[in-house]
Amino acid sequence: MKKVKQLTALALTLSLTATALIGCGSSKESSSNGGEATETADSYNYTGTGPITDKEDATLSILATNSWYSTVDLTSDDALIIKEVEKRAGVDVDWTMIDPTTYLDAVSPMLASGTDLQDIVYLPDLDPNSAYIKSALFEPLDEHFDLMPNYKAFLDANPEIKASLTATDGHIYYVPIVGLTDNYLPVIMFNQKWLDKLNMEQPKTLDEFVTMLKAFRDNDMNDNGDTTDEIPMSVTAANLPYMLGPAFGLNLQDGFYEDEQGVVHYSYAESENYKAYLSFLHDLYEEGLLEMEYTSLTRDQITERFAQNTTGVTFDYSWQMSQLYSAQFPDYDGETGIVVGGAPLSGDYEGAYIGLNAVKGIFGVTTDSKNQSLALKFLDFAMSEECQELYSWGIEGESYTVADDGTKAFTEKALDDNLWLQQLGINPPPMPYHNSIEATNVLLPQWHVDIDTELATMTKSPWPQIYATQEESIVLSQYLVDIQTYVDQMAVAFISGNTSLDDFDSYLSTLTTMHVDDIIKIKQEQYDRYQDALK
Repeated sequence: MKKVKQLTALALTLSLTATALIGCGSSKESSSNGGEATETADSYNYTGTGPITDKEDATLSILATNSWYSTVDLTSDDALIIKEVEKRAGVDVDWTMIDPTTYLDAVSPMLASGTDLQDIVYLPDLDPNSAYIKSALFEPLDEHFDLMPNYKAFLDANPEIKASLTATDGHIYYVPIVGLTDNYLPVIMFNQKWLDKLNMEQPKTLDEFVTMLKAFRDNDMNDNGDTTDEIPMSVTAANLPYMLGPAFGLNLQDGFYEDEQGVVHYSYAESENYKAYLSFLHDLYEEGLLEMEYTSLTRDQITERFAQNTTGVTFDYSWQMSQLYSAQFPDYDGETGIVVGGAPLSGDYEGAYIGLNAVKGIFGVTTDSKNQSLALKFLDFAMSEECQELYSWGIEGESYTVADDGTKAFTEKALDDNLWLQQLGINPPPMPYHNSIEATNVLLPQWHVDIDTELATMTKSPWPQIYATQEESIVLSQYLVDIQTYVDQMAVAFISGNTSLDDFDSYLSTLTTMHVDDIIKIKQEQYDRYQDALK
């Protein structure tokens, strides 16, 4: 159990830390007398590998988040991964790293003032309303792609990410941290012990799912002689829509989706499908298959239920299959899963899991930087494959080894001492790292990897990240929060029966008065822009 807990902490770090045009090569450099920045040609022929400059004592300043671990300081000499990137780049970095829990409050005033910013800044959010872009705080990177061959190649190979990062003016301003999109998503998980006892297969449809839940409810599934302590399904209120929405043709994860004709819909305002979804959950609620207190249920409570073998189904991140839920069973041997993920449920629509957007964080180069050329090249080098290998695996011989066939594996020290690995700087928040499926898979038992690999093929794309214009931002901020609050409140009311579904038309009318049609129109315009950028 000790290693299970350590690996869980590592993976949470992986997941938390897991949200175009070619131009000239001139940039701003410091003048010899230390005065105002001047435009000079960049004479060093940087080709995408280190070093990025031939100047001695080249320095850069970077503002970013520190580790999510309060006992880890990534500015220390122990952060060998970060030090190695600096060494290979041939640059000394003056780091300003701030605790991620206070980063937004600390950095927002600095960005608001727009003065004395570091050469490179990690943004406190994804700048969805283009606030920092409109303030001209950051350089359009696409005008310097001749200095950023790694980043340009990355964008060309990932058109969806490129489209998401394309601002309303057509420029690209940021370099992203990239997370997993289809692997280790939230998935339905079944208590395999209970299925085996009933000689049942995992359900594939909503009807089969209901049949299974009733069997879980009506039998002594945990063999304790009590047929009343079984809880068929334990799912938090936040996860419930993600679990069942696609079976009704809805994206309740993002709210918005586009149909095959490219027409945008708001799932929570769909007159037929959303009503059918609510009716299905209301029936589960009335049957005792969805517990009365589902709105207050927590992951800790669900974990305890699996530890007591009193629940049969949950919905959570795939990572938790082996690392949390199966590990609660005394007879779990690591070789065969006990709480295992299954295929998404289908109803009138084919089931799917909704993927995640790839962009988890963004870095920008400040327009007032006196080391702009160096900053552009450093960010580009930080996106290179050699640096990505450092972020994912660390230092060869220390944190990982390479077998004769080229496969990598973490060392026992890396697996047994998670704090040491974090101090080393694995997947460092102040760098544009990319979560690695391979480096995640090696942390898990093979049965878990096999299931997740299969489930990753059963996904559909999420609503894309799209920048808003100033006018769109005003309307969205004015109406969308209130709409979402109302939708959440009414969902509970309809499911519990406190409000009859006979009043669903009144619910839709209220959404209309709350300007939901204006929101859908904006989302349509944004989606059309995204498609243009994708082309």
